[in-house]
Amino acid sequence: MRCRVDYRMDMSERRLTVLTRCGVGVAVLATLAACTSEVDGHAAHTEPPHLSAPLPSTTTPSVAPRPHEVDLTDVDPCTILTEAQRIQLGFDRPPQSGVEDGFGDAATCSLRNSASRIGTRIALVTIEGVGVWTDDTAQVDVEHVQVVDFPALVVRTPMVDTVCNVEVDVAEGQFLDVLYRDDGSEPPLPQDQLCAGAQRIAEVSMESLIAAK
Repeated sequence: MRCRVDYRMDMSERRLTVLTRCGVGVAVLATLAACTSEVDGHAAHTEPPHLSAPLPSTTTPSVAPRPHEVDLTDVDPCTILTEAQRIQLGFDRPPQSGVEDGFGDAATCSLRNSASRIGTRIALVTIEGVGVWTDDTAQVDVEHVQVVDFPALVVRTPMVDTVCNVEVDVAEGQFLDVLYRDDGSEPPLPQDQLCAGAQRIAEVSMESLIAAK
């Protein structure tokens, strides 16, 4: 059976998605653009692009064991990075809270560098383990890494080179999802640089989460 790639605009979400299907394989969605607009003189934020969840996995394989567990339950993702950390990482826009419906309305926080046109989104997933990304049905490219001694994955979606995700295995059935994206920088950032940015944000976020426990 041949694979098919569909490009669809979800008007209710105001985002362009890429839908990849092969037989009964999993669908992986990647939003390719985010924007802000002015409404009555105030910036109206639209939810930034993200990778949505593949099908749930029955296993959560890890390259290395976690040094301990970091529970993400009831954590506000917009409080993980301090203002000083956000500035150090280059984000000049105020944090915007949201949800990731692909992972059971996981709490998210979005940040943006308006000058460089780079954005990130931190999501705290508490209903599914990181092994969902290494399941046979997940149509993504995965690299095993470590983030502050925790097992993690660098996730790239085929044919989508403007985003990169890092998934950190923080606890049984939970993971930290960090997306780093190109919002129209000139020249465009190579995906390797986006992945390095996602990993750096994951490291700072994990250091803050561990210190808060």
